Amino acid sequence: MNIKTITPDEVKERLQKGETLHLIDVREDEEVAEGMIPEAVHIRMADIPDHLDKLESKNEYIFICRSGGRSGKVCEYLQLQGYEHVVNMVGGMLKWTGELKQKR
Repeated sequence: MNIKTITPDEVKERLQKGETLHLIDVREDEEVAEGMIPEAVHIRMADIPDHLDKLESKNEYIFICRSGGRSGKVCEYLQLQGYEHVVNMVGGMLKWTGELKQKR
């Protein structure tokens, strides 16, 4: 299965250009408590199947985790569900150098 990828720097550049991106952070609660990309939405990996009705198949979604492993698995799962525009942020939050927000 061929999963599209994007680097954290490419995500940051697209955000700085003013693009509206659909970023979904699939890490656990205690991980996002350390900070997440301000534009990202938090949906834990285990909760993704329960949120399929909120994900429009025509949109591009960029999935984020700590290092890129779990987000890659989410991309594979969603491709099997018929989502064509899923992208894995390789390197994950370990490689993110942009702003962070605290989840409330």
